[in-house]
Amino acid sequence: MKIYDFEAGEVLAFDKPLHWTSFNLVKIVRNNLSRRLGVKKLKVGHAGTLDPLASGVMIICTGKATKQIDQLQAGTKEYIATLRLGCTTASFDAEHPVDATFPTAHITREMVEEGLKKFLGSIWQVPPVYSACKVEGRRAFDYVRQGEEVELKAKELVIDEIEMLDLHLPEQGIVSPHAQEVVATVREGVNIKEGNGRKQLLEHAEQGPVEEKLVEVTPEDCPYLQIRVVCSKGTYIRALARDIGQALGSGAYLIGLRRTRVGNISIEDCLAASDVEKWAAEVPIVEKENNV
Repeated sequence: MKIYDFEAGEVLAFDKPLHWTSFNLVKIVRNNLSRRLGVKKLKVGHAGTLDPLASGVMIICTGKATKQIDQLQAGTKEYIATLRLGCTTASFDAEHPVDATFPTAHITREMVEEGLKKFLGSIWQVPPVYSACKVEGRRAFDYVRQGEEVELKAKELVIDEIEMLDLHLPEQGIVSPHAQEVVATVREGVNIKEGNGRKQLLEHAEQGPVEEKLVEVTPEDCPYLQIRVVCSKGTYIRALARDIGQALGSGAYLIGLRRTRVGNISIEDCLAASDVEKWAAEVPIVEKENNV
């Protein structure tokens, strides 16, 4: 049985829930471990942010293991992404409402399979303006909030693997058995107000799950594509959704994202966030004077 020494340093893996910020999960882990150790504050950090509208593998380091964060962040990542076809949003995900619609009747399974191949290997990607990318010392989304234009430069990244897992094109008679379930995840706004976008989402997420407002869509008017992507550090899956939509002669935005692997740590290795309190109270630890 492993004996944990959180002050000396441990690398831990958790399954971040949908709508939680990365900081929210770090805070819960830190508070519970500090309480167990009887210390006022424990050094804790995460190795790679996940948006509130994404779930899955999050690596959290404690104590001296926080020095490994840069190395862990550089690891290859795997995602399961669901793209709604025929629509776009300003943020390329469900954080903002649909701002444009496009035809999808011309899209075929063969077109999708061939289109995905174009993204294999080394590619150049322009990050979303609704992101924390720095431009002259300021985050890109800060410019957008203040009504200023911002231009982001394309960055080189690597897509090691990309494959189609599910496809729903009702106009062509391609109907997925999972369509009803996927359509239920299509959300509008997620409590986002124009002008404060991501900031308000983060504030809501710090207080717990965000209340959802479902868009009135049906499987018949919601074509979608689900893919598995293995990629390098710095890849924006939201931007990949945008680019895939364009490659198909249409539009697309992200309606579901789950990170299933970081380096050699997979989702099966992760502890559920709901189990953190019980785990922290019971996990075997190195006994020290302040733990007695």
